[in-house]
Amino acid sequence: MTEHQHDSHRGSDDTGGHRGDDVTAAGLWDEKYLSRPKIWSGQPNPQLTAEASDLAPGAALDLGCGEGADAIWLAGRGWAVTGLDVSAVALGRAAAHAEAAGISEDVEWIQQDLASWVPDRQFDLVTAQFLHSTLTPWQQTLRLAAAAVRTGGTLLIVGHHPVGLPPWGAHADPEMYFTAEDLISELGIKAPDWRIDVAASRQRSATGPAGEAALLTDAVLRAARPAAR
Repeated sequence: MTEHQHDSHRGSDDTGGHRGDDVTAAGLWDEKYLSRPKIWSGQPNPQLTAEASDLAPGAALDLGCGEGADAIWLAGRGWAVTGLDVSAVALGRAAAHAEAAGISEDVEWIQQDLASWVPDRQFDLVTAQFLHSTLTPWQQTLRLAAAAVRTGGTLLIVGHHPVGLPPWGAHADPEMYFTAEDLISELGIKAPDWRIDVAASRQRSATGPAGEAALLTDAVLRAARPAAR
């Protein structure tokens, strides 16, 4: 999910927590977006720009695209992007931002709850940034994300490392967070089906909603499906 609400991450406040059996992810996220005219900074996630800048453009899937900063950055680099998010409010803002950037024809916006999402096609790049939810285990969504990568394509997953979480978040459920090694194990990222290009923990400086400074740790996994020889 898109990062940068004052350099904090979507999911870091455990939105989607237990507020009754009738609570839906769509309702929770629409409520969150409607609480402010702008939730995220409008800048792409730094690990995405670091890892995707050298990839040849193709078809990309941005899971949990939020207000669209990552998808718009990719489209601006020549990618044909599908941005998927549970919130209709977020997608409306994303579409408006894409139109303002002049790349609306290069991005398809789809409303979809990741709890029930099943990929219907494959992509050259699947990016999942900070998909932390108490409603849906990350293993479920990210296994499907891996399955959506076509031969020759790239999987990029970035999330909060369990050590080095934003101090301004609630972090109610430690099972929401993962290391790169957790991703490799749980998603079955191994040869010969995959080539691991990056499996790292990266620290970065960030500023919280109230201006507080912190040093955060991101878990980063970039893996490729080698083309058949």
